Amino acid sequence: MENQFPSQSGFIKFALGALTVLACSSAPAQWLWIDAAGNKVFSDTAPAPGVPDKNILKRPGMRSAPATVETETSVAAPQAVAPLSPPKPGGSDPALEAKKKQAEEAEQAKKKAEAEKIAKARTENCERVQRAKATLDSGVRIATTNAKGEREIMDDQARAAETQRLKEILRTDCGPAPQAQAQ
Repeated sequence: MENQFPSQSGFIKFALGALTVLACSSAPAQWLWIDAAGNKVFSDTAPAPGVPDKNILKRPGMRSAPATVETETSVAAPQAVAPLSPPKPGGSDPALEAKKKQAEEAEQAKKKAEAEKIAKARTENCERVQRAKATLDSGVRIATTNAKGEREIMDDQARAAETQRLKEILRTDCGPAPQAQAQ
């Protein structure tokens, strides 16, 4: 049967293509006009013939309302123009407020994590200094390595200097954490 009507399948493809193009081109066709009560009407069909041209704000294919329509509309129906004005600066945007709050919480969490990291490092350093001081106070012989890589036994003078240095570190780092200055 396909061989009897070869041009029919081509015609059907053409017709389907044409219908698709027509359906897609008519989809965004929107009309916008102001009715007799001053309300905006959105429709895909044209307004009634009784609607004056000055009240038709948008036609299919027209991107924005003409400038003359705005001035005439504001005189004819001022309540219809009010929704077109930008939002008042005194108002609050819940989405913006939520984003601000989320950003502040993230900043606080970041500061808290940094403070915890510093506190942990201080604690570990303090424990290390306390162990080193306990080792020095125990009186055992301590060997150090000099710049040449040679091993040297710490004498009493070096032991006293190291003990003094460790006491200073204990005093500054093992006490209460310094308060961060307010910025």
